[in-house]
Amino acid sequence: MTLSRVVVVGASAAGLTAAETLRREGFSGQLTIIGEERHLPYDRPPLSKQVLKGEWQPERVALRTREALDALDAEWLLGHRAVGLDAAGRAVELAGGTRVPFDGLVVATGVRPRRLPFGQDLAGVHVLRDLEDALALREALRSAPSVVVVGAGFLGAEAAAVARELGCSVSLVDPLSAPMVRQLGPVIAGRVARLHLEHGVDLRCSTGVAGFTEEQGRVTGVRLDDGTELAAQVVLVAIGSAPAVEWLRDSGLPLGDGLLCDEYCEAAPGIVAAGDVASWVHPDLGRLRIEHRMNATEQGMAAARTLLGHRVPFAPVPYFWTDQYDVKIQAYGRPSADADFAVVSGDRDEGPFAAVYGQDGRITAGVTWNMPREARALRARVMERAPWPHEAAAARG
Repeated sequence: MTLSRVVVVGASAAGLTAAETLRREGFSGQLTIIGEERHLPYDRPPLSKQVLKGEWQPERVALRTREALDALDAEWLLGHRAVGLDAAGRAVELAGGTRVPFDGLVVATGVRPRRLPFGQDLAGVHVLRDLEDALALREALRSAPSVVVVGAGFLGAEAAAVARELGCSVSLVDPLSAPMVRQLGPVIAGRVARLHLEHGVDLRCSTGVAGFTEEQGRVTGVRLDDGTELAAQVVLVAIGSAPAVEWLRDSGLPLGDGLLCDEYCEAAPGIVAAGDVASWVHPDLGRLRIEHRMNATEQGMAAARTLLGHRVPFAPVPYFWTDQYDVKIQAYGRPSADADFAVVSGDRDEGPFAAVYGQDGRITAGVTWNMPREARALRARVMERAPWPHEAAAARG
């Protein structure tokens, strides 16, 4: 298929990388990039860390200079929301009625924060997804003696750490047994729990939220399902995200947990997806949807190459990291709670350490705690599905 006009919907990391790859690999036709936010592409991981803490000003999260973006020779439609897709007529429909035609489409609309079924309209209740969210929450934390974070996954745990470092009294609430247990399994999640407790966080795991208390439209507290009430001037709801596919509901494209694609990131002829919104078939790991920064970049490149006819199955080694207090956790592969677990270096209870997860006698994932050099070595072992290190069996969790 010859491409003359490509439209990228989503102006964050995945969409930007797809656009850059198209140009770098020879596409010289008309390129349009649509973004719901008015900002040029910026990096999201620092929002819950450096930006929230006040160490970085907003301009520092820009992914590219203005000169680099100009070099793409693209039409930027920022501040425009895609509300529909006419797949047969090959056009993206924008709020206000504008239709943007294409013969190649990259869907990179990311995710939207999930919200509780109550209280989100109260002053003092926040979510954290975009730059405005981060700046609003940063301002609120400056004068908030008591903060409750609902949800102890990546985002909630990072934001709780920042709030404690800013001097706030922080409660971290989650219905699961430990922070990040779904992502890291019980052993490392237990170490994360201890990290927060040592920094003075009031950790309320295995506990749900029943409602908020309020006064004159402003949140004053959080009611837990065990009957406890926590005082709060600020509440951050960090209970996960949902893929932003509502604009595709009537498109005829396959939807599930995201836009469903094949192993080449293709959802339909001439339509590909990348980043948090994309659910694709990993040749080794099955159907995945990954909400991590590195995947957005790698999948943006892969999706663009598929559009250009360079069809190679997208088979990355998943990678994620999180920074909390003075700790950096890095992970390769797909850690799981039911996998074998072994520490291969260091002390899992006190010092830095490296650990592996495995199945059927092979390493399937690796995680390090303040051991960045060891993380790179673990990546190779995960890629190779190296044999299980039986000498480390005594350290199994």
